Amino acid sequence: MNGVVKSVGSLCRSLGRLVEDVGYGLQGRLAYKETLHKSQTLSKYKDSLYPTVKDEVFVAPNASVIGDVTIGKGSSVWYGCVIRGDVNSVTIGEMSNIQDNVMVHVAKHNAAGIPRKTVIGSGVTVGHGATIHAATVEDGSVVGMGAVIMDGAVVEKAAIVAAGSLVVPGTVVKSREVWAGSPAACVRKVSDDEAAAIEQAAVDYSNLGAVHAAENCKTFGEIELDRARRWDRQTRDPDYDLQQGVEREIETRELVPTGYVQTQ
Repeated sequence: MNGVVKSVGSLCRSLGRLVEDVGYGLQGRLAYKETLHKSQTLSKYKDSLYPTVKDEVFVAPNASVIGDVTIGKGSSVWYGCVIRGDVNSVTIGEMSNIQDNVMVHVAKHNAAGIPRKTVIGSGVTVGHGATIHAATVEDGSVVGMGAVIMDGAVVEKAAIVAAGSLVVPGTVVKSREVWAGSPAACVRKVSDDEAAAIEQAAVDYSNLGAVHAAENCKTFGEIELDRARRWDRQTRDPDYDLQQGVEREIETRELVPTGYVQTQ
């Protein structure tokens, strides 16, 4: 039954894109071609490899998750990310966050002639603009903003790769060490406070992903209602209703009929 519903849903989405193409053709040279479709955030590769996304995962509408990619429960993939599992597989564990503009790819072949997949564990934070290529990042680790992790490198549990660092191919970043530089090298141990902060960051980003997922799933009517509320609060003096002796419904801001009792 689920397979039938999914097939019907895919057909409806394809029909929507067909209608869009017809409208584009009718507008001619005046048309703006929208090439990004929310329904294409998760894309198959060669008609057989399709991403697997577990429950409570947020994938931003302009991210691209392609091919043989598995994302665990509670994880998040943020705006502008590309996770490409075309020539090998990408696995992301639970409660991990792959932040804005991160690039994750794999290797079919390299200088060593070894195909390599990418494995990102659970509770991992990958900072904005980082690149992970055919490498392994174990549970509870941090890859800082703009850092690059190259083929065959391993970032062990609870380690930190500092922002802007380059971890060269085959390097092993030891557990609970901080590595920085280009090429990266160990600079010190991870403190207990830092380890606790890493764990909390995973929880915070999972919760934040749920908020963004809810916002991105709003209907047109809900968006218009939000806009009306903002306009109401920007233009109406806080004392206006009090002076007029009226009450308003908390959510919609509509006038409350006489004798109506509001509940929080």
